[in-house]
Formats: sequence, C-alpha cells, structure tokens
Amino acid sequence: MAPMARQITFRQIERPRGRGAEENLEWLFNSLGVGEGRDVDQVARRILAALISYQSAGEGVSVERISRDLNISSSRVNHHIRNLVDAGVVYRHRKRIYLRGNSLQSLVQELRKDALRVLEDLEAAAAEIDRSFGLDK
Repeated sequence: MAPMARQITFRQIERPRGRGAEENLEWLFNSLGVGEGRDVDQVARRILAALISYQSAGEGVSVERISRDLNISSSRVNHHIRNLVDAGVVYRHRKRIYLRGNSLQSLVQELRKDALRVLEDLEAAAAEIDRSFGLDK
C-alpha cells in the first residue's frame, strides 16, 4: 500500500492593497492553489467559501447541503471535497465536512505545522544522503 500523500501548495503572491474580505479571500485561495487547474467553474473555491459561511455555526455540513445550496451535483462536490481533504484544507467526520482548524487563521496555522513537518523530514533525509556521498564535511 502506498503511503498517504498530501499536497500542500503555497504560492507567494503579492497581497492586495485593498483590504476587503472578498479580495483577501480570493488572494488566500490563490496563495493556497485552491480551485486552479481544470476547475474552470471555480467549484472548489465556491465549496470552500460555503464551508467558511457554515463554519460560524460551528457545525459541519453534509455534501448534500453543499450540493443543494450551490446547485452542483453531489458527485462533483465529493470530487472537490476529496481534493480539499488531500490538500489538508478540510476534513470529513461522520458524513459531515468541516473547515480544518475551525477558522481560516487556524487553518493556515495547521498548514504551517504540516509544512514544517515535511521540511524537517526532508532535511533529515538530505543529511543522510549527504553523509552517504561524503558531503557532510
């Protein structure tokens, strides 16, 4: 069985000068690579924006509700939810979807921890490889 893989994407993009919530949210999505690639209808962004609005109630939301509220098929919502789970942005618990960390700030803090764990592992592996090639001197 292949090890679990999570793709964490960060893009360094200049933050918008206007500090409006919508503009900053768009910048955050772009910086995290959410909804890029083949997602021309920006379904992933719409799902994530909906999850943010549901989060204030402190409850997860079902795929069916997201599907109904956004007028998108459940299968398409599930596809994007799987990608968002793989990216570490949301999680599933008992057939409900939750924003990881319960707020955007907490989400970014959790992603920071994930990235640091990956980098620490890479650094340890690089040190071992350096030693095997005699580059540790």
